[in-house]
Amino acid sequence: MKAAVYSRTGPARDVLSIAERPRPEPQAGEVRVRVVWSGVNPSDVKARAGTRSNVLPFPQIVPHSDGAGIIDAVGEGVPARRIGERVWIWNAAWGRADGTAAEWIVVPAAQAVAVPEGVALDAAACFGIPALTACHAVSVDGGVAGKRVLVAGGAGAVGHYAVQMAKLAGASQVIATVSSADKAARAIDAGADVAIDYKTEDLVGRVSQETQGHGVDCIIEVDFAANAEQDFAMLAPEGRIVVYGSAAPEIRVPFVPAILKNVRLSFFIVYHLSGTDRAIAIHHLHRWLEAGALKHAIALRLPLDQIAQAHEAVESGSAIGNVVLAITDEAGAAAAILS
Repeated sequence: MKAAVYSRTGPARDVLSIAERPRPEPQAGEVRVRVVWSGVNPSDVKARAGTRSNVLPFPQIVPHSDGAGIIDAVGEGVPARRIGERVWIWNAAWGRADGTAAEWIVVPAAQAVAVPEGVALDAAACFGIPALTACHAVSVDGGVAGKRVLVAGGAGAVGHYAVQMAKLAGASQVIATVSSADKAARAIDAGADVAIDYKTEDLVGRVSQETQGHGVDCIIEVDFAANAEQDFAMLAPEGRIVVYGSAAPEIRVPFVPAILKNVRLSFFIVYHLSGTDRAIAIHHLHRWLEAGALKHAIALRLPLDQIAQAHEAVESGSAIGNVVLAITDEAGAAAAILS
C-alpha cells in the first residue's frame, strides 16, 4: 500500500516521502479501515517539524491522527457487521507509529466511530481533533448555556466549530476574535454575534462595549501564552478560561486580576480526554450532525502525494479552515469491499 512517511524531523519537503508498505492486518479487537480522507492538524505538523522534540518515538512514522474511511476487515471479537461501515478515526497517530496518511490503517475498534448518515467523509476526517476539541471546550465545567463566550481564533479549524457549538449549547452571546475581514465573515457565518479583529481593534475595550461592561463569562483559548493578559482583563467575575493550546510551554499568569475576579482555568488536550468525556463529546457532536446543524470549513483538499504542500499550508496559517488529503476514492473503496 502507499503511505506517507518520515524518518527524521525537519521541513516537510525534506523529510516527507511516499513509500510502499505492507497492508496491515487487524488483530483481536481491531478494525482495518480503507482510508478515504486524512486530516492534517497543527499537532501533526509540529511532530514532523520537531517543534517539541527532534527525537522520533519510532524509526519511521506515518503521520496524522484524524481520518475517515470504510472498514474492510475486522479482528477477532469485532462484529463482522462492521465491515462496510463508514467511520471517522481519532488518535490514530497518538503514541503509535502508523497514522491515517496511508491507504489502510488498523486501529482499536473503539477508535473507528460510525459516521452519521449524510455526513461526507472529508468532513468526518476533521472530527477527531478539531470537532472534539471544540465539543469538549463548550461542555467542560458546566458548559456555556446562558453565558457570554469569547472564542479565540473563531475562524480556525477548532474555532469555527466552537463558535457554532457554543451557540448550539445555549450561549447567550458568542464573540469571535479574528485577524482579517475574510475570517470575520467566516466567524459571523458560523453564528458569532460579533467578530473582532485583534490586529486592528482594541480587543479589551471592544469586548467591554459589546458586553455592556459585563465582560465575558468563558473564553475558549487557542494560544494562552499570547493572550493571557487580555483574557484576564476581558473576563467577568467568576469567569473561566478553557485552554486547549499555547504557542509557548510556559505561561506568565497575571495573579492579581485573576484572584480578584475568582478566575477559573481549565486545561485539556483532546488526545488525553477520559473515556467519559470523549463519549460525551461524541454524543453531542453526533446529535448536532444528525440534526444537520453544523457547517464544515475545509480550506484545502490535496492528494496524498502533495502531503508536503498540505503541511506547509497548515504550518503557515494560510489555510482558513481544515486541510485534508484524498487517499482513496470513496465509491471505489466501497465497491472493493462489497465485491
